[in-house]
Amino acid sequence: MNLGKILEIVFIWPILNLLIGFYNLFLFLHFPWALAFAIIALTILVRLILWPLTKTQLESAKKLAALKPHLDGLKQRHGHDKVRLQQEQMKLYKEHGVNPAAGCLPLLLQLPIFIALYQVLLRVLNSGSGGGMIETLNRGLLPFLKLNAAPNASLFGLNLAQRPADLFGSTPVILLIPLITGGLQFIQSKMMTPHRQSNIAKKETGEEKSDMEKTMEQVQGQMVFLMPAMIAFFAFGFPIGLSLYWNVFTIFGIIQQYLVSGFGSLAEWLPIKKD
Repeated sequence: MNLGKILEIVFIWPILNLLIGFYNLFLFLHFPWALAFAIIALTILVRLILWPLTKTQLESAKKLAALKPHLDGLKQRHGHDKVRLQQEQMKLYKEHGVNPAAGCLPLLLQLPIFIALYQVLLRVLNSGSGGGMIETLNRGLLPFLKLNAAPNASLFGLNLAQRPADLFGSTPVILLIPLITGGLQFIQSKMMTPHRQSNIAKKETGEEKSDMEKTMEQVQGQMVFLMPAMIAFFAFGFPIGLSLYWNVFTIFGIIQQYLVSGFGSLAEWLPIKKD
């Protein structure tokens, strides 16, 4: 059994059944835009399931950011001795109860779920395009959830399966969708970037940061802007339903980021009292 089949059985089919289950529930309750509400409900459910993992990841990133000035200081003092530097770094991590790898594992565990969500949404949104898509969709559904017709993908007069790129010529206001998507991603990216802190190493040794460190900081600063721009570009070319999912997912990410780490460097842009 290949990796794609395992992903389909373990992740895609269960998520597909959840989405269609929510869709049928909202249809039964006579909700308008049942598919849109189903996407929102599924996104919230996935966010709640991933909450502990995401919280662990954010807390680990927060601890590492707080230790960065101390790590810079160790690098300045012991940079010439790689073995001693590594020993001192591990000692620092142990003293503060930090595991450098703790933030990576939760992210790796989330990746299959993100991929499966993307595949499920594409399948459901394209189910009305013919070519046996409904039959293909029904093969992964439980008997009591099987569909007789493609889900109604309307939302405020828009079709969730359509792309802003296809509608822009006749409806320029559709550009708001990728702009909002990119804007929300920018807010989250800024919140994930910690406050600029004074360089302890510089104070202790009087030495400046290396050219490599300065370059890395510049790259990180640019990514805060580049990543939202890329997400906005993708949102312009992807179905509107995917933007709906991504925006709800990002909003919950912003809430969780605030609860765990506060506003981060976004506070520099807000009229709030800073510590």
